[in-house]
Amino acid sequence: MLTDQHKQSQYLPVAALLFGAFVWGIIWYPIRLLEQAGVSGAIATTITYFIALIMGLTLFHEHVRHARIFNGNAHLLFWICFFAGWANIAYILAVILGEIVRVLLLFYLAPLWTILFSRFLLNEQLSVQGYAVMVFAVIGAAVMLWQPGTHIPLPGSEGDWMGLLGGIMFALVNVLIRKDQSHSIQLKSIAIWLGATLVGLGCSFILATPLTISGINVYTWLILLAVGVLMFILSIVVQYGLTYIPANRAIVFLMFELVVAAIAAYLLAQEILTWRELLGGSMIISASLLSRKLNPIS
Repeated sequence: MLTDQHKQSQYLPVAALLFGAFVWGIIWYPIRLLEQAGVSGAIATTITYFIALIMGLTLFHEHVRHARIFNGNAHLLFWICFFAGWANIAYILAVILGEIVRVLLLFYLAPLWTILFSRFLLNEQLSVQGYAVMVFAVIGAAVMLWQPGTHIPLPGSEGDWMGLLGGIMFALVNVLIRKDQSHSIQLKSIAIWLGATLVGLGCSFILATPLTISGINVYTWLILLAVGVLMFILSIVVQYGLTYIPANRAIVFLMFELVVAAIAAYLLAQEILTWRELLGGSMIISASLLSRKLNPIS
């Protein structure tokens, strides 16, 4: 049974995850504005995460210089960098190419992958109540995703597939972050920014949209700067939450992004919120409130 002191120690990490979920639920809007201004998703990823990387290296310079990067778990830092890069580029391309709520629902099928990855990489086993809560959350996502005339909600566009791929990579990064307890939050954040910068740069050439900055106006640069700063803050805040909250529990808090995105998509993009989004979103919120059941058992 948890002591009062331990319960209090969980409040800040939970608040960090909820804050991260809220911001991620609305950050798609400036990304779409950048696309409309002629800055592709790959280029936006490269520039914004490069801004976050420079901020991180500047503020954490002393920490990085004295850190033991190449310890026994250096490979985990590499994989965090690699998979985080793909997760972020997939997310940004998904919110540009697809319908926001549908894309994020596919992205947040991540609890399924989290259960799998955490079982093999962290040896976490959920209680029966924990599995019930996770199933409830996934059913909520399925309710929001289902369309009339279909039996199984499958990806139906490039945006859908990017959302699904991003969710798989996102779940894996979350589990790897928790597994890597030998590197600091700062180092893991730098790995994420570096990975997103490099993967974004590579994709800008693969997608035939080479990085050019001469045609970007001041207003667009301000948006890029704002998103880059947000990426910096989000990485630190979410890394903190993921470091102290078990992966299977953390993913439920992060799923709050779905509800925020559904409301934001209705207000900012005139995407209609159907009864399925409302019902499924309510189930996801309920799962978040019941997430105290998601305590791993040994």
